[in-house]
Amino acid sequence: MSTDTNPGAGELATVHHLPVGSDRGAAIEPDEILTPEEYAARTSQKARALARYEGYRRDVVVVATAARKAATHEKTKAAINHGLTMIQGLDSWRGRAWDASTMGVYRRQIKAAEATGDQALVAEWLERKARVQDARHRRLMDLPKLLVGLVKAGVVGLAALVVIVLLIGLLVQLSGAGEFTRVVGGVMDALRFIFTAIAWAWTPLALVAPYVISVGVVLAAWREGQQRGKVPGWLATSTEDSDVAIDETTIAQALAALRIPQITNYLKEGLPMQYLTPARRDGRGTHAVLRLPAGVTAEKVARRRADLATGLHRLSKEVWPTTGSEAGILDLWVADKGALSEGAGPYPLLEDGAVDVFKGVPFGRTLRGEPMMAPLLERNTICGGMPGQGKSSAARVIMAGAALDPTAELRIWVPDANYDFEVFAPRCSRYVMGAEDEKISQILADLRELHAEVQRRGDLLVKHEIPAVTRDLASKNAGLHPIFCLLEEAHVAIQHKKYGEEIGQLLVDIVRLGRKRAIHLIVSTQAPTKDSMPRDVTRNCSNGIAFAVGDHVANDALLGQGAYAAGHRATELIPGTDKGTAVVKGFSGERSEIVQVYFLDVAKDNDQVTPIIERGLAAIAKCGRVPWSTRESGELEAPPAPRNLLEDLDEVLGDEPVPAAKVAPLLIALSTEYSGLTGKQLCADLAAVGVKVPSSQNRYLVDPVTIRDALAGQATAELDDES
Repeated sequence: MSTDTNPGAGELATVHHLPVGSDRGAAIEPDEILTPEEYAARTSQKARALARYEGYRRDVVVVATAARKAATHEKTKAAINHGLTMIQGLDSWRGRAWDASTMGVYRRQIKAAEATGDQALVAEWLERKARVQDARHRRLMDLPKLLVGLVKAGVVGLAALVVIVLLIGLLVQLSGAGEFTRVVGGVMDALRFIFTAIAWAWTPLALVAPYVISVGVVLAAWREGQQRGKVPGWLATSTEDSDVAIDETTIAQALAALRIPQITNYLKEGLPMQYLTPARRDGRGTHAVLRLPAGVTAEKVARRRADLATGLHRLSKEVWPTTGSEAGILDLWVADKGALSEGAGPYPLLEDGAVDVFKGVPFGRTLRGEPMMAPLLERNTICGGMPGQGKSSAARVIMAGAALDPTAELRIWVPDANYDFEVFAPRCSRYVMGAEDEKISQILADLRELHAEVQRRGDLLVKHEIPAVTRDLASKNAGLHPIFCLLEEAHVAIQHKKYGEEIGQLLVDIVRLGRKRAIHLIVSTQAPTKDSMPRDVTRNCSNGIAFAVGDHVANDALLGQGAYAAGHRATELIPGTDKGTAVVKGFSGERSEIVQVYFLDVAKDNDQVTPIIERGLAAIAKCGRVPWSTRESGELEAPPAPRNLLEDLDEVLGDEPVPAAKVAPLLIALSTEYSGLTGKQLCADLAAVGVKVPSSQNRYLVDPVTIRDALAGQATAELDDES
């Protein structure tokens, strides 16, 4: 509105309202009939003002809505994102240039070494810095000489060119091939053309060059920002991947996000983390080893694995912080995003393949993706963990592998109503399932039988004069084939009021003595304690498989005394999240390994074990051996009668003496029990039964007459013994 001073009104001002569109549009027509309310609304200044304010409000809402929509649009965020990335690239160049000019890298390393009190490292970095400064100083001092040298080289080159042109012109003139002036003129014309072309191209080049250079700088800065910058979360678009590159910087940022005071203060001082092993590719992920600031243990970081995983943009099960060689050294392995979601993958022998138990059976894959074999011979295995974490599945994988060796016998005892191993029954010589007293009694009887088998095999080893069963001996049907026994839910049987004590003692003896005699015992339990598992069983199991456990007692019972203190901890496995993942000992040259175990389903609608059992039985039938499942439970396997050397020689020899070296192949062809037999060994075996092989001209001749006489004497002695 405006004001006009009216002299007739003294000092008062007359108010004149400015016309607005709504006023003009609301003008009262001469013939229009209005109610008193409509007339008051048309003529009221307050109503007109409210109408104007409502219009202003609508305009503000429209503008704000449009601005907010534009600001939050994906394309707008992408444009700001790219602009910020370019700015971060320029800032990265600034920082790198500053570091290069002030030797910032060396200053930070010296400061970090001083913070740790490592005087040797401080001296080393000071020496490096001095060498670099000296080299830089020499380069600066040599720069004038370099420039003078370039000028001299240019002058000499130009003079040489003039001399060459003059010589060529002189030679042309003397030879009569042309004129001297024409040669010089041609060279001058060529130079004139070159300078003219440069002058012609210079103008557009000078006009375009700034734009080309600018675009190149922008693209280079954007690329630098992509590599070294970090886009704020509010600018992330829906099409961008939230993954990050796992490197030293990312790990340091993730540790800082834990807000552990010592780490926070250390990084605030500008000190870099000390990496004993820089971040590098390792299998399906990245591996790094670093020393934590004083006062921080690797265990403290490991307990916050889930928090650390958020800083690395990973799931909890994809981040594995463990204690290194010292309490303050963090050994960190980070899987590629999604790399562990597939687990160990399919069982490698699911469709075909055979097993030699002396070489181990497939068990799983390490976190790095490497196949892991479970060694079995001359070992025993203890497996445990919280319910539902995979201990029964691990035992099933081992027994399924053993089932594919036609020389192996399987015995399984499950003192519980449990279907996990029911499909193994056709392949087992002993199978008991149930928690009733009579079932536990049967398990005890089978363990007594196994204990007697251990003793019998000891006598056989003495007879064969070998310390442990070998592959050759196990294949000779000599009563020393491998036996694999599984006591599932062992704590149930061991804690049985009536039979538990004797079962525990039998397990101790079998574990102590059975390993060299090709008897492998797998003891599976939930949480081994002094009451649920004899200590001598846990101490004598070379293989340990620990799924998620609740405390250090169970951890050390499965992985060995002192394992928890040394950083080998199944307590760091998260129940549910790390299902199917175990810490194992004795499987490789490492003190422990983290393994994702293969899974074999036994559910009726997806039975993966039965085809494996059928293949195992077919392999046994092909070898001509009777499956142990055809024997009645409790029936002892009668050891095969040893072959009679004299009878076999009587069968293969004719009437003439034959050199021992030629007799050995005849015996090998007769029976595989003689595999590897030599002439010298044959002479020794004959001497053991009272037959001396005479030597004639360095040839040991086996006389069939002597052999048959000895055989007759042996038969007479047996008749005398019987009478």
